[in-house]
Order: sequence, then C-alpha cells, then structure tokens
Amino acid sequence: MAVMHSKGMAVGTPAPSFSLPGVDGKTWSLDSFEDAELLVVVFTCNHCPYAVASEDRLIEIQNDYREKGVELVAISPNDVEKYPDDSFGKMKERAADKAFPFPYLYDESQDVARAYDAACTPDIFVFDRERKLLYNGRIDDNWQEPEQVTRRDLRAVLDAALEGRTVDFEHVPSMGCSIKWK
Repeated sequence: MAVMHSKGMAVGTPAPSFSLPGVDGKTWSLDSFEDAELLVVVFTCNHCPYAVASEDRLIEIQNDYREKGVELVAISPNDVEKYPDDSFGKMKERAADKAFPFPYLYDESQDVARAYDAACTPDIFVFDRERKLLYNGRIDDNWQEPEQVTRRDLRAVLDAALEGRTVDFEHVPSMGCSIKWK
C-alpha cells in the first residue's frame, strides 16, 4: 500500500460545486449545506486502513461541532471495479454499521475528487461561511493510535474559525491510500 499525502489546495480557493447521490437516497449538493458556518469535505472510502481509522474521529467531530454550525460530508471517489469494497452498496452498509451522522456520497465519475484535487483517503478540506478554503490537511498527528494523539489539527482549525481567529499553525498534509482512479 503506497502512502499518499494531500496536495494542499490553496487557502482561499472557492469550494467546487457538486451534486452527488448519498447512501440515504438523497442527492446532495454544495447548496445543501448553505446554513453551515463551516463545511468539512472529506474524501474517504471503505477499504483504506487510514480512512477506516479516521471514521470514529470524524463521527466524534461531527457530533461535537454540529450545534456550533459545522457540517461534515464524506465523499467516496474510488474505482469500484478494482475495489468492490468501495461500491455504493457497501457504502450504504458501512454508513449504517457506523451510524454516520453525516452524508456519505458517491462520486462515481470522480469529477468531484478531481475538482478538489483530492489525492488520498482521507483528504480533509475545511471551508468557511463563504465556502473559501481555510484548511486542507490531516485530522490529527497519530492516525493509528487515537489515544496517543497530541495535536488535533482539524479541531484546532474548527475552533479557530468559529472564534474568528486565524488558523496560525503549519498545515500538515493528510496521509492515506491514494485515490483509486479509473
């Protein structure tokens, strides 16, 4: 398994629009989140160990920050012919098993992942109220051992943005499996 890192979309970049099917039977777009103060877009999948290891953290973050106006959306862009564990049916099962408190969307064409210049799973993008990028980086500093985390980057970004402070630390890229392009 080759490790990839996020490419670091430039801060201030507008969020690319999307319209994708969710495992809940709805079609979701960027406008679906118009009421959110902050939008966290996560490119992920079912099979990557890095993505799987991030799921509980992302669930906790959504649960902890929803009342503060933060919405999270997960998008799976992988080639399901080569990686059948990432199929839409398997995505539905995963979302149900984990009780995802956020939409889980399928980017079958991979156009959305390309528009965001996503590189790995998970790849995290945080957008402000105007949907300008604030952050493209990791969740925290220890993907394998949550109990050993010493720096919670994503939470720090959310806290700073919600308090009107500048994100004043170096963005460390996300790390994970490469997106499985067709």
